[in-house]
Amino acid sequence: MMEKIQKIIQEALKNLSIDESNFSIEHPDDFKNGDYSTNVAMVCAKSLKTNPKELAEKIKLELEKNLINEISKVETAGPGFINFYLSREFFTESVGEVLNKKENWGKNQILSGKKIMVEYTDPNPFKPFHIGHLMTNAIGESISRIVEFSGAKTVRANYQGDVGPHVAKAIYGIMKMGLPSDGMSIGEKAHYIGKCYTEGSNLYDTDENIKKEIEVINKKVYDKTDGEVNKIYDWGRAITLEAFEEIYKLLGTKFSDGCYFFESIMAPIGEKIVRENVGKVFTESDGAIVFHGGEYDKKLHTRVFINSQGLPTYETKEIGLTVTKFEKENPDLSIVVTATEQAEYMKVVQKAISLIHGDYESRMNHITHGMMRFASGKMSSRKGNVITGESLLHDSMDMVLEKMKEREMGDEEKNKISEVVGVSALKYSILKSSLGSDIIYDPLKSVSFEGDSGPYLQYTSVRANSILNKAKDFNTDDKKDIPEEVTELEKYIYQFPEVVEHAYEKLEPHHIATYLTELASSFNTFYGNTQILKEENKNALYHLNLIKAFYQTMKNGLWLLGIEIPERM
Repeated sequence: MMEKIQKIIQEALKNLSIDESNFSIEHPDDFKNGDYSTNVAMVCAKSLKTNPKELAEKIKLELEKNLINEISKVETAGPGFINFYLSREFFTESVGEVLNKKENWGKNQILSGKKIMVEYTDPNPFKPFHIGHLMTNAIGESISRIVEFSGAKTVRANYQGDVGPHVAKAIYGIMKMGLPSDGMSIGEKAHYIGKCYTEGSNLYDTDENIKKEIEVINKKVYDKTDGEVNKIYDWGRAITLEAFEEIYKLLGTKFSDGCYFFESIMAPIGEKIVRENVGKVFTESDGAIVFHGGEYDKKLHTRVFINSQGLPTYETKEIGLTVTKFEKENPDLSIVVTATEQAEYMKVVQKAISLIHGDYESRMNHITHGMMRFASGKMSSRKGNVITGESLLHDSMDMVLEKMKEREMGDEEKNKISEVVGVSALKYSILKSSLGSDIIYDPLKSVSFEGDSGPYLQYTSVRANSILNKAKDFNTDDKKDIPEEVTELEKYIYQFPEVVEHAYEKLEPHHIATYLTELASSFNTFYGNTQILKEENKNALYHLNLIKAFYQTMKNGLWLLGIEIPERM
């Protein structure tokens, strides 16, 4: 619809012999000011040196000569805005379009024929699945779904650090503390490995002799020369990777086959590339190999790619990863999602890669997110442990279960609902904020069934579905009238495809989260003001179709956020 309005404005300007200007078309904050509003008169008035109000009236009169069927009226307002009001027929047809398209409602083909690789989550074996991984997963999964919804073939990739100092620290801790009991679950064993890592890390920072021992273990991990180290490494790597899979399943993420990438494999690939480009891109310096980013851009700094011990750094592994991804999948665009703290580091790496593979530069997009902070200031889980992404998930599910303890349903159903709702509470808390900004996480607000939360969106959707279930035996044969008045609910529903397109253009899921919250609020207002299943309601059939359209829009929109709607709550 926005494109149609843009076209008729351009035609009106042409008829008035006004050069086309860079005007905008937006939805007014208040529906009383129309369904679309443009600043075209104010933009053109500047170059024409005329009164914007008077020019708005001229453009309005020209628009009315060839008004399209979807628009019922055009008005001028304020300092020179032109507002467009859509017709009742347009909204009626929009509801029908939703019902016809169903799960395809809101999809577009902007990326048809394109392959987009999205790399996200990236936890490290031998370390806990921390809050940053949880945030990156929620954002990366949503972006993957948005580009998929926009017609792309989406490849989901996961890059995991299975070598490096953190592995050596964990192995030292396991050697010191011993292997855990065989009777432990995978999750419990992974938690134990995390404790061993913390022990090794603390000793590394406080004891110079142990630091040297851990550095020796680190070299042994790379060259695989020690049988005991190899055995512990293989065991710990397998356990933590299996534990991560349990978390991915809970979060609704399934990475593409063959797209789990590991530092242990990327390191030699990257090292070979770096060494081959010494003197061209990289420089030897004090026994290390470095990249002087400042020579290409003053904002970039110098980073070490191979250290003085001859070991590849994260930067070199990143080069190996990027080249491997492009050679393996040849994506039209490779998106990498990480925390903001990696932004400067990635700029240097991407610059180095662009000097080796110039064709990659325009096909790399690095997206960053802020940190999660807690409204209470506390940084421990409900059980008193140091908080991790996994403990945060389980705390959220436990809080939902507590809220549901009085509900009349079996324990199995309660547990399933608490899982679905608890995960949604966290995901929404992450996705509702614009990327780059820090998130203030309030656990109690996040699980609320009212207000700005994931459970609120789920609860509203469940309520709508329950009305549809109640209406299955309701006779609508004599209730097929179309209401004259257009509701705010209808004015929100038709905007969904525009919101999806905007979320793709910006690669920011929060636009969808914000829209769904407004949509849910408009439904609750409609539901509160309308007696739907009443014999005297002659508009009942249309109202039920409107609820179906609302539910479908919520279902599709929540899917884009990686959120599932339970059968009941």
